[in-house]
Amino acid sequence: KPAVFSKDSCYLPPLRYPATCTFKDSVESEKQQYIIHGGKTPNNELSDKIYVMSVVCKNNKKVTFCCTEKDLVGDIPEARYGHTIDVVHSRGKSMGVVFGGRSYIPSAQRTTEKWNSVADCLPHVFLVDFEFGCSTSYILPELQDGLSFHVSIARNDTIYILGGHSLANNIRPANLYRIKVDLPLGSPAVNCTVLPGGISVSSAILTQTNSDEFVIVGGYQLENQKRMVCNVISLENNKIEIREMETPD
Repeated sequence: KPAVFSKDSCYLPPLRYPATCTFKDSVESEKQQYIIHGGKTPNNELSDKIYVMSVVCKNNKKVTFCCTEKDLVGDIPEARYGHTIDVVHSRGKSMGVVFGGRSYIPSAQRTTEKWNSVADCLPHVFLVDFEFGCSTSYILPELQDGLSFHVSIARNDTIYILGGHSLANNIRPANLYRIKVDLPLGSPAVNCTVLPGGISVSSAILTQTNSDEFVIVGGYQLENQKRMVCNVISLENNKIEIREMETPD
C-alpha cells in the first residue's frame, strides 16, 4: 500500500544505518509509535535527531503517517550510526535505551586526509524519556569497548546485546551482555551483567518469530567473511538460550 505523511509532519531525511524501534506507553498498550534515531544523511553527515512516527489514518487505499522531531535535554547522545535503540518497561513506565555506534572523530582531530574518519562511540548507555524529552547517560564498568552493528533484543525491563564490531581493534568479539533497567519513583537503576555463550556477529538481521523467540540471519563473523550460520534465540524465565538452526539454501 502507498504511504504518505500528514501535512503537519516534519521532514524526515533518507537515513542510512539509523537505530529504530517500536514504542508503546506500556506493554499492554495497543497504540504504537516508531522511533528513529541517528544515521547518516544523504550529505554523509551524521544525525543526532530523534524522530517519532505514528499512524494517523489507515484505510484500504493508503496509510498516513505523522512524523515529528523530538527535542532532548540532558546528556544528549552524540550524532552516530550503526547503534541500537530499544524500549524497556518497568513498574508501569517506559524508557528508550541507546547504545553503541560510530561517530566522526572530534573536529579538532580532523584533517583533510581523514575528514570522514570515524571512531567507536564511548560505551555509555543512554536512557531517554520520550514523554519529557530527558536523556541521561550511564557508565557501566562491564562495558569497556565501544561497539557498532551489534544485535539488541528488548524484553520487559531487560536488553540483551549480542556481538558487534569494535573498530578500535577490528574484532567481532562473542559478546553477550544483559542490561537491566529498574524505573522506580526516584532515579533509574541500570545494571549490566556479562553472560557466557555469546556469538561473534555484526550487521546481522534480527527477526522476532513469536513472543519469546528471535532469529538472527546473515551478517559478518570476520571483516571479509560473511556469516553463513543462522541462530534461534529463546527468552524464557529471564534466561537466554542461543542455538544454531538449519540454514536456508
